[in-house]
Amino acid sequence: MSESREAAMSRTPQEIFESYVYAGALTRNADALAENFTADGVFEAPLVSADAAFPRRLVGRDEIRSAMAAYYERQVRGDRSPNLEKSGYVLHTTSDPDVFIAEIDTVFDGDGDDVVVSLVQIFRIRDGKIARLRDYFTPELMN
Repeated sequence: MSESREAAMSRTPQEIFESYVYAGALTRNADALAENFTADGVFEAPLVSADAAFPRRLVGRDEIRSAMAAYYERQVRGDRSPNLEKSGYVLHTTSDPDVFIAEIDTVFDGDGDDVVVSLVQIFRIRDGKIARLRDYFTPELMN
């Protein structure tokens, strides 16, 4: 087994989750985000309507890369960024070692009032990469 494959397989849920969040929400790097997924990985946002700007279902690393790059391009760079000191998450392991759940409260600084976005993500892992991610969040906040 190659060292890089062995290293990928030994990544913890914490490392996988932090890599995913850094690539997506924090740096909006579609290439890095896509590399967190298996070649045939699936990203789903089941609560998002079919006509929303945020993609509802993406299959494969290439589709994840191109769709998220287009989505990040549409977003205004100066819009709200998460306040990492106020935000938090809890990772829950399951009886299946290839599945973990992230319970997240992301806080955005507002004009006088903070905006809290709560969401749940279910990760299915294969060989240290995301094989399937189901992201449950409030869709109207992502348009």
